[in-house]
Amino acid sequence: MVQRPEPTARQVRLGVELRRLREAAGLTAIQSAALLGANRVQISHIESGLKGVSEERLRRLASHYACTDAQFIDALVEMATDRTRGWWEEYRGLLPTSFLNLSELEHHARFLRHVAILYVPGLLQTEDYARAVFSSRLPELTEDEIELRIRHRKERQRITIPYEALVHEAALRIRVGDRSTSKAQLTRLLELSEADHVTLRVIPFDLDGFAASSGMTYAGSSLPQLDTVVRDAPHGAVFIDAEAQLNIYRTRFRMVEAVSLGPVESRDFIHRLAKEL
Repeated sequence: MVQRPEPTARQVRLGVELRRLREAAGLTAIQSAALLGANRVQISHIESGLKGVSEERLRRLASHYACTDAQFIDALVEMATDRTRGWWEEYRGLLPTSFLNLSELEHHARFLRHVAILYVPGLLQTEDYARAVFSSRLPELTEDEIELRIRHRKERQRITIPYEALVHEAALRIRVGDRSTSKAQLTRLLELSEADHVTLRVIPFDLDGFAASSGMTYAGSSLPQLDTVVRDAPHGAVFIDAEAQLNIYRTRFRMVEAVSLGPVESRDFIHRLAKEL
């Protein structure tokens, strides 16, 4: 297959999973290459996402690695044979790659969970709120760059999979933009909280037991071992997929959820905040 100039996060993840299977079997890249009649460099390219792999070759590798988890193998085959050209591809070369990778991840996710501390989650933002967020970025963005990011964010908001957002009171009270922008954002949250696929819970200041210092997005896959956590970093989004780390974030989400208000209490809380503005 032709070498990819820039593999997506999903393509990289497939390669990572194949490398993990090989290493768990105690085999070298040279040994795997011999099975396929290839060379070590080709295996390296497959495992780095730079080249694709056919279903037949993937199943041969999985058998050679003594992987007996049929569901896991089928999930990897689905990733390997997926030829989806999603809506986010129109932004390739226009937005940072991390924006596209996040869109792709959300598109393939079975459910999403989000912990937000300082900002309302992007999937729940109004256009004016998003514009205020992007306008505060450094280095400064041009008007065209801001509008492009807003359009991309609005496309992301079309998801209909189960989405649970735990939003800290700080994010609700920090005035992003002016008073009218903040009030409109709270009103929008109240509207979205009534949607069938959205569960919105508030983490108030005065509840004990809150131990999370930063936000995260948890994207659930068809199998738990293929889940992904996304964390914001100064250089862009970081995708986390190691099982030990996934377990930590699963536990962290449950801990934050335990100290959050219920959906009905959260709507009442947001309604009171909106009336204060």
